[in-house]
Amino acid sequence: MSAKELYDLWRKKATGDADLVKELESIEGQEEEIYDRFYRELEFGTAGLRGVIGAGTNRMNIYTVRQTTQGLANYLKSRGDHPAVAIAHDSRIKARLFAEESARVLAANGVKAYLTKELEPTPLLSFAVRELSCQSGIMITASHNPAKYNGYKCYGPDGCQMTDVAAGEVYAEIQKVDIFEGVKLMDFQQAVDNGMICYIEDDLLENYLDHVQEQSINPGVCKDAGLKVVYTPLNGAGNKLVRKILQRIGVTDVTVVPEQENPDGNFPTCPYPNPEFREALELSLRLADQVKPDLVLATDPDSDRVGIAVKEGDSYRLMTGNETGIMLIHYILSCRKASGTLPERPVAVKTIVTSEMVARIAEKYGCELRNVLTGFKYIGEQILNLEKDGEANRYVFGFEESYGYLAGTYVRDKDAVVASMLICEMAAYYRKQGKSLSDVISELYAEYGYYQNTTLNFAFEGAAGMEKMKQVMEGLRKNPPASIAGRKVVRTADYLQSKAVDLVNGAEEAINLPKSNVLSYFLEGGAAAIVRPSGTEPKIKVYVTSVGKDQEDAAAITKQLADEMSKMVQA
Repeated sequence: MSAKELYDLWRKKATGDADLVKELESIEGQEEEIYDRFYRELEFGTAGLRGVIGAGTNRMNIYTVRQTTQGLANYLKSRGDHPAVAIAHDSRIKARLFAEESARVLAANGVKAYLTKELEPTPLLSFAVRELSCQSGIMITASHNPAKYNGYKCYGPDGCQMTDVAAGEVYAEIQKVDIFEGVKLMDFQQAVDNGMICYIEDDLLENYLDHVQEQSINPGVCKDAGLKVVYTPLNGAGNKLVRKILQRIGVTDVTVVPEQENPDGNFPTCPYPNPEFREALELSLRLADQVKPDLVLATDPDSDRVGIAVKEGDSYRLMTGNETGIMLIHYILSCRKASGTLPERPVAVKTIVTSEMVARIAEKYGCELRNVLTGFKYIGEQILNLEKDGEANRYVFGFEESYGYLAGTYVRDKDAVVASMLICEMAAYYRKQGKSLSDVISELYAEYGYYQNTTLNFAFEGAAGMEKMKQVMEGLRKNPPASIAGRKVVRTADYLQSKAVDLVNGAEEAINLPKSNVLSYFLEGGAAAIVRPSGTEPKIKVYVTSVGKDQEDAAAITKQLADEMSKMVQA
């Protein structure tokens, strides 16, 4: 059907949500608005669905959510009798509605749904899937996207986000479902009464926190350290569980940013609730000027990622995701080595776009470092592989530069609750030595070299933007740069073609990772640039690495590389 035909169909059929009815009426006769909503269907990939909330096949609404859940139910039913699914949501607009609609569809298909009583962090959903022996999990979230977005993440029975293969099979089932006529629905209260929808009880939350607390490296270190923290959940799901775990470990002096404490999917004080960006921490930093904490913590709306700022003189220094991960892995490895709790042949995992400084730290402590594609599911996959080999205890830490961290194997996704605990514990540990975290990162740079990692984001909105992104990646693939900002490219890697080429000697080698639309350019002097389209947003991301003698030197190299890469992507 054409976009106009689909629009007309939705005008007749999409009457179950007054907001959608109003929106469809408001765009009558507006060809561009209609086309943007109906020119495609939201694609179900390994990150599930993500899109703008609204009417149409290219939007997040009760109909696209129901259709997706029907496809998931069909997939699960084809693989065994009596499947079960855990469902959670964050503070996003219509998140509770989408969670309940998903549960209604599952119940109507004979699939038991375990639903959280209120908003909860994404890692709790990962924990619940395994704890309740579910075959899948659904998390209604758009992570750190602006308020107009929502999403639908799907998990496998191992608590990891679905693999490429499983997601492809679910998507095939979704495509068979007529969005209006092919979906089964059960009345919500009826499903609760007959036991097809069950609420997840509080004891599971406490069990989750017990597992988080078990990841402590130096139990008790916080109790008399005098650590002072300012915390913001950014109007999201982290508020209760982050504060509970900090209370448990003895961090009692916690001031919460009042404007961002309670759930609000409009994110009124922070239009882009992403702890990677300074604007997300702006209110926290203002409060810090009054409270004078040692540390500022900010968790994103679904509380799987955390950003920090640390006291540096009279001001506060924002740490990058790489810097926080570098300090955490050093803290974990050095302290566990000293206490004799580091396992034999320890394993850490990072993504290919995460700082190479990690490799040097891992090497010092005899820790195997595994590199995986961008996406925490690939880190979870490594944990699963270790578990299958009976070696789960070898896993010590995993992280990605986009502020996602995990210690322990109790969940298979990044976890801002455990990361917040470990960051505070680490700060308390060094505070007792008279050091701030600013001192710690400076010492690590002095030992290993100044690695500066910068992420550039280039937005491409709408249908035209999607086509432009495709053209940019094809252009770079066909005509790779011989040099960037005057630095010769010495090695390239194309993860879609699974091939790396050493340009110095012409040698080629296979890349033994799943195919992915990623291009890497390694330059003289250790610098690098990696380009990939975002899997969750309409943007191209460029990861620039510089290695300098000091911060000033690295910053100068970074600027040169960033300027050159910006020209290439925006040409």
